[in-house]
Amino acid sequence: MDWFTDPGYWVSRLVFQRALAAVYLVAFLTAALQFRALLGERGMLPIPRYVARVPFRRAPSLFQLRYSDRLFAGCAWAGCAVSAALLAGADSELPLGAAMVLWLVPWALYLSIVNVGQTWYAFGWESLLLETGFLAVFLGNDEVAPPVVVLFLLRWILFRVEFGAGLIKMRGDDCWRKLTCLHYHHETQPMPGPLSWFFHHLPGPVHKAEVAANHVTQLLVPFLLFTPQPVATAAASLMILTQLWLVASGNFSWLNWITIVLAVSALRLPTDRRTAPSTPLWYEVVVLAVAALLLFLSYRPVVNMVSRRQVMNRSFDPLHLVNTYGAFGSVSRIRYEVVVEGTLDGTPREESDWREYEFKGKPGDPRYWPRQFAPYHLRLDWLMWFAALSPAYAGDWFGGLVERLLENDRDTLRLLRRSPFPPDEPPRFVRARLFRYRYTSRRELRETGACWERTYVREFLPPTRLAGTAQRP
Repeated sequence: MDWFTDPGYWVSRLVFQRALAAVYLVAFLTAALQFRALLGERGMLPIPRYVARVPFRRAPSLFQLRYSDRLFAGCAWAGCAVSAALLAGADSELPLGAAMVLWLVPWALYLSIVNVGQTWYAFGWESLLLETGFLAVFLGNDEVAPPVVVLFLLRWILFRVEFGAGLIKMRGDDCWRKLTCLHYHHETQPMPGPLSWFFHHLPGPVHKAEVAANHVTQLLVPFLLFTPQPVATAAASLMILTQLWLVASGNFSWLNWITIVLAVSALRLPTDRRTAPSTPLWYEVVVLAVAALLLFLSYRPVVNMVSRRQVMNRSFDPLHLVNTYGAFGSVSRIRYEVVVEGTLDGTPREESDWREYEFKGKPGDPRYWPRQFAPYHLRLDWLMWFAALSPAYAGDWFGGLVERLLENDRDTLRLLRRSPFPPDEPPRFVRARLFRYRYTSRRELRETGACWERTYVREFLPPTRLAGTAQRP
């Protein structure tokens, strides 16, 4: 079938595959370095407890069959190794069928992690990586030219990411319709980056222009992805520029990067390949069958997208094959942060020596300037932002965090930037307080060196000690 492939996308496929492998590598590295404190046998939300109550059919995972911290670590590091091999181009050195199996490995491993990841993995970019990674299995290698059907389905994902996000904004917070959301967003976003303070202090008209440009990119430009070239390339290029702007303005894990990766697949780049090898019949049959399945599964995401009750970041099947996406349907006007403190005093008082735990990414010390972490994902820091919005978001894990801080748990402390207590002297009490944070003005920054100013709001968690420990005078 001459229409089945398009040699004009050789370079685009190559860049897409290598970039996707890099995102996979970051995702597996994040899992390997953080899982023990979050999901391990002694973690805040242990996987064994989860799989004991959730059947395999609802959450397919290797860890439904058996779990141990050693097995999870082996899977995560194996994912890193396979991702690195794909990044180096190992799939190009294999026969077509073997290359497809190699791409299937990281998808299956990451699916196993996400499906038992619970709250820690309840982010839209987890499903986005899985949906994109599943399609990458069928994109082929140097033995075949890029299949048009798979390229179309990759654009279909990108369309849903962008258009879904645009719709949820217009249906959600009225500040998106008034073009005023960016007066607040850079200050209240989950994890500010090193440039977020400067973005926040851009003039009001610039913020309005940013929002207007965002609406154009998310509500109009996605339709151009399905037009002839070079219009589709121009549309994808505009999306890439918009995503790079977002990369500069904050830390959004790999959401922006996986969106860029998807946009690359729509670019028709110059290539010196003029002919394409013949495509095996079995490959054509498999690709068309998978395409038919994915189009069939797209029904529910489309219904959700056009519904007035549109929801964000929802998976409609346990394999995360076709999902719905969206971000920031509402924007907070005020930033709250939960500040966690501990004391060595035997009897906790307000005048006790309370020492603050410092997190890597979330705001804490007003003088500590935010760092760039994305595409690496600081899961605990992100969930702390949700906890500040409402204690309900922290109901199933915050108590576990406090318990492990009271134990000076090594794996938990590794998730933090700094613990105020030596390893052999854990705190006797831990408490949490809610503060309002705001960016300092340019004058305040010059005078104090602090990028944040914070004001105490209320108690979040009263002084707490380990069960069974006696309170001393």
